[in-house]
Amino acid sequence: MTVTSQPDQHSSAAAPDLAQLLRPVVRESSVSEVAKRLLDHLSAGDIRPGTRLPAERQLAEALGVARSSVRGALSALDVLGIIEIRPGSGSYVREGTSEFLPRAINWGLMLGQRRTQDLVEVRTYMEGVSARLAAERASDEDVALLERHLQHMRDAGDDVTAFIDADIAFHLETARIARNTVLSDILHSIRALLQVWMERVSDIEGTVSGTLCEHDAVLQAIRARDPEAADRAMAEHMRMASARLRASVDGEA
Repeated sequence: MTVTSQPDQHSSAAAPDLAQLLRPVVRESSVSEVAKRLLDHLSAGDIRPGTRLPAERQLAEALGVARSSVRGALSALDVLGIIEIRPGSGSYVREGTSEFLPRAINWGLMLGQRRTQDLVEVRTYMEGVSARLAAERASDEDVALLERHLQHMRDAGDDVTAFIDADIAFHLETARIARNTVLSDILHSIRALLQVWMERVSDIEGTVSGTLCEHDAVLQAIRARDPEAADRAMAEHMRMASARLRASVDGEA
């Protein structure tokens, strides 16, 4: 079966042939399973912003599920701001990939999406390498910049946004100090993950104090130019941060 969709005056991009992308949902139809399948292709870039999705009937046939499951999944994605449902016109992927990515990651965390879980896992290892290299290559000026970001975290007080911004800046600064352009580019490209990660755990008791203590340990190891200690400190920070993230997701599941 070939899934096609005729563009109209509202469409800014032709819909792809989703029949080549979508496979039947294996278990009994459910809104979450359909939403995960659609989101997987949206976050992978298979479907561009502005694209009008095929009709409910066509999606249901491609996925092998009831139209009610497709309708529920589309409604959920609409509420999250990932797609826009226009009565009488169809469902469209919203413009603005910079805003879409954090929502996609957040939704992926809630649904236990494999791609998002893999991203969290990879980030853990990359941060360790980043800290190790930073400890080997940091100048006194580099250490001073890390101290400044940590102080901004301390000074944030109840300003959650300021705290998150300073936290992200600390990690990206560490990657810059590592002086490995590939590593730095990768960590910059998953900045949205860092943002969502901190936003989700910011209201968990002990997050601020724990995060400050863990960052300080990383900073002290880099200041001492001790790669092993920096790696261990970052690994511990990632372990604790991952535990807080799991607690947040489990609490909302």
